[in-house]
Amino acid sequence: MRAWRELRRSVSSALSSGDGAAPGGRPRRRAWEASLSPLERVRRLLPPEEAAAVGRCAAAPQAPPEEKEEAAAPRAPPEEKEEAAAPQAPPEASGARPGLFRPGEFALAEMRRKHNTTLRLLCRLAAGSVLAGPGGLLPHGNIIGQLPGQVLRTAAGAQLLLRRPTLEEYVLLMPRGPTIAYPKDISAMLTMMDVHPGDTVLETGSGSGAMSLFLSRAVGPKGRVISYEIRDDHHNLAKKNYRHWRAAWAIGHMEEWPDNVDFILKDISTAAVDMKSVTLDAVVLDMLNPQLALPVVHPSLKQGGACAVYLANITQVIDLLDRIRTCKLPFLCERIIEVTHRNWLVHPAKIKNCKSNQMVETQENIEEPPQKEYEEIHVQDQVVLNGSEYNESLSDDAETYRSVPYVARPSYWQDAHSAFLTKLRKFRPPLS
Repeated sequence: MRAWRELRRSVSSALSSGDGAAPGGRPRRRAWEASLSPLERVRRLLPPEEAAAVGRCAAAPQAPPEEKEEAAAPRAPPEEKEEAAAPQAPPEASGARPGLFRPGEFALAEMRRKHNTTLRLLCRLAAGSVLAGPGGLLPHGNIIGQLPGQVLRTAAGAQLLLRRPTLEEYVLLMPRGPTIAYPKDISAMLTMMDVHPGDTVLETGSGSGAMSLFLSRAVGPKGRVISYEIRDDHHNLAKKNYRHWRAAWAIGHMEEWPDNVDFILKDISTAAVDMKSVTLDAVVLDMLNPQLALPVVHPSLKQGGACAVYLANITQVIDLLDRIRTCKLPFLCERIIEVTHRNWLVHPAKIKNCKSNQMVETQENIEEPPQKEYEEIHVQDQVVLNGSEYNESLSDDAETYRSVPYVARPSYWQDAHSAFLTKLRKFRPPLS
């Protein structure tokens, strides 16, 4: 610092002592009038030794910024350089399929409605088509190329959540002829029969193809499903639904859905000759009079195999058990059940007097208010149901330090009785 002060004094004294003219009659240029670079100005103020060192550094050649970054980066082995230089194959060529929606596959649109209900629409994507619903129109072109799980707006401004349907949702929304076996009952029947990959299962009553699809997935590519149907319209509808699901699955997934279902248009009671050459691991009977099929299918069912019967009325169950008893068929009735689901609604509540943004603080975070103030708050405010939408969200502070009151109650719509499920087990009668 002392050297800098002395330099500044010497420069200022030189400037002040000059008369403004250089020897020879030319006007002297002031220090601020000289066109010097910043480095040259600093060098003139330094001692001679330090000024010479600064001049040598300035004269050394400087590498461009790109070369500096390359020199600072660690050198990779030659093998890694060759791999990096090789062009990367697109996802299609490498076998990995992107998760974008494509023409030909199914898309499920969900729209929230009043009273916390959800409307679901199933469509098969095609260029130039339009998804029409209560919320307005949405062209399929706006869906194709998008990732599942995104929220899109219709022409009327309604919000739709787009995603791929599950097998359960497809079965509930696909075209129907007869009443389908509901997924809750199908899951119980698959558990009854203990179906494994590679099994051979007989189904009587193809219907709309719901049970055929679940059985196809359960037995896998190495298994086989034999589905009999007596009505021509039901037979064609089951094949159509099964074919459409397989085609859409192949587009949106890497592996194909197994082609392991044989749809046969024939009365099972007249198929005794066909059953002689088949060994069955399990049997599903979904027909009006299943007792007529038992004498035909029981020789082909393996010892200890299970037979699940889907019946709508308890009187049909009685007729089935009575036929087994009178005809002395080798079946034991293990279980008779009905599957019921009780749906619940659990969601935040809001304040009726337009204080929905004011969060109710818990006792863990704040002290309890005085009793009088506490009573006044609860007299004025009434908790009502909150019709939640996709765009509703809580602030970070509210989620971290506060909570809101919740409403929990059973839903108005319940999945009650749909059928009686009877589990039969084939046994070997004792020798008399």
